[in-house]
Amino acid sequence: MNIAIDGPAGAGKSTIARLAAKELGFIYVDTGAMYRAIALYLLDSKTDIEDKSAMQQALNNININIVYDKGVQHVFLNLQDVSAEIRSEKVGNMASKTSAKKEVRDKLLYLQRDIAKNNDVIMDGRDIGTNILPDAELKIYLTASADVRAKRRYDELRNSGEWPDLEKIKNDIIKRDEQDMNRDIAPLKQAEDAVLLDSSDLSIEEVVDRIVSLAKAVQ
Repeated sequence: MNIAIDGPAGAGKSTIARLAAKELGFIYVDTGAMYRAIALYLLDSKTDIEDKSAMQQALNNININIVYDKGVQHVFLNLQDVSAEIRSEKVGNMASKTSAKKEVRDKLLYLQRDIAKNNDVIMDGRDIGTNILPDAELKIYLTASADVRAKRRYDELRNSGEWPDLEKIKNDIIKRDEQDMNRDIAPLKQAEDAVLLDSSDLSIEEVVDRIVSLAKAVQ
């Protein structure tokens, strides 16, 4: 069985998908981490993302693996654990830009579909229900207001010891929404058969319970 969860940045997709997958006994496929790992490589290698030749050469040098150790996800980029590095705002903003590139999406498309073909999975991203897994048995469009998403990200960064600017985070989120919704390739949008779930006024547990209930209803 495949469950697709789409939605804008900061809606809590990764956290919620991971918890729901654990409760259902599914594999959680963190597509955002894959795109962030590519973005990190492109940043570190100072690749010109508008140069198709340079991009293709860089992508040929990238190998990504996601490993779970005692329930904790580890993302490996060319055998190096980059789980912490890929969560920075800088990498997230670059991932929003580079995930719109066809060559980047092509690199990950077949890997993601192959995982879903052979396993019960929950996969989250921007275009899972509309593009990656159009035949998923359950599709969720998870969203929340920009203010709520910004505050959640602010709290996450503060808990990591950083001193972020809340207004800048909100502006970055709004900008990323625009980029994701208006890109030419696989833009962010709600699939016609997706269940809309607004988490603005819901706890993580309430959202997870809702998704688990929906999943059990179609199993």
